[in-house]
Amino acid sequence: MTPTFADLAAAKYVLLTTFRKDGTPVPTAVWAAADADRLLVWTVTDSYKVKRLRRDPRITLAVCDVRGNPRSDAVPGTATVLDAAGTERARAVIARRYGILGWLTVKGSVLRRGRAGTVGIACAVDAGATAPETGTPAPGHGG
Repeated sequence: MTPTFADLAAAKYVLLTTFRKDGTPVPTAVWAAADADRLLVWTVTDSYKVKRLRRDPRITLAVCDVRGNPRSDAVPGTATVLDAAGTERARAVIARRYGILGWLTVKGSVLRRGRAGTVGIACAVDAGATAPETGTPAPGHGG
């Protein structure tokens, strides 16, 4: 099944795949929360996924479980590493979306790493996204 934006926004975990210089995909299960027409993710500032995104903003997104096992097909998208204000927004929507566990995780990370130790990532599903296997428009994208 190819997920819609609503499916991704409702998922407890999202598989965010970034790409190495040689094109090798690197999937990571993350928390994500909807903010208008994008998903906000929050991660460690010096993580390799952030380094890869600064070089190449291409991503794929899929619904997954806590271990990163895909539960849907992947859809292509673009990610942007957020500035300080955007990162604060990401922290807030993640904390709200994941309740007390989200709040405790965000606050604990700020205490441990400081505000500069984590960064927000805005993920957008590409308009006209296609299902990888079929090349047909994904539901909700001109199909």
